[in-house]
Amino acid sequence: MSLRFDVDAVVLDIEGTTSATGFVVDVLYPYARERFGTLLSARGGEPEVARAVDEVRREIGEPDADAGRVEEVLGAWVDEDRKATPLKTLQGILWAEGFARGELVSHFYPDVIGVLRRWHADGVRLYVYSSGSVAAQRAWFAHSPEGDLLGLVSGLYDTVNAGPKQEPDSYRAIAADTGDTPGRLLFLSDRPGELDAARAAGWRSAGVRRAGEPYAEAEFGDHPVASAFFDITLSLSLSAGSSS
Repeated sequence: MSLRFDVDAVVLDIEGTTSATGFVVDVLYPYARERFGTLLSARGGEPEVARAVDEVRREIGEPDADAGRVEEVLGAWVDEDRKATPLKTLQGILWAEGFARGELVSHFYPDVIGVLRRWHADGVRLYVYSSGSVAAQRAWFAHSPEGDLLGLVSGLYDTVNAGPKQEPDSYRAIAADTGDTPGRLLFLSDRPGELDAARAAGWRSAGVRRAGEPYAEAEFGDHPVASAFFDITLSLSLSAGSSS
């Protein structure tokens, strides 16, 4: 099904939308998990690490938890695929370093990069909003299979600088930061709850349904749905509110 939107900007989810969740779960999660212990013990004094550790302690109600206990909690959160901000912060540190060393290369579905380049060339602003940290997002787009894509992206948002992805206020915060009119922003995600939140904030929304992804069989309600970015046409000149 072909979808058409008249918008000024697109905000992209990553997992299940631009990229395979399986890559994150099977490659990135184990990569960070194997390195949590060293990060906590050898670099616990670094401000960003120390803040994340304190957040873990507060969240579990154990103010004196040592590095071993924090590592145990992080591992449990990974198993739960919990979108905890301190977990994402520490993962982001390790992933960014792994990408920089050439040990990691990000994944994008084959339909994505070419379409993003075309949208960018057409004057559509592109943003990212992911539960992964801004540091992880930056590394992800900078180390794609087709090189550095950061030049395509005008801004990066996570649960720290925007808020939880299923709360409308997070989308209001992003719109306020970008300066875009909510109705001229399109959010693409594989998760109906996130699309609902964006819609409640006045945004346009479209689901991305990809075979094999955790939400492939989800019910998207009245959100239009695409199976690939090829199915989405953007225009800066059509009258607002058009989609099909």
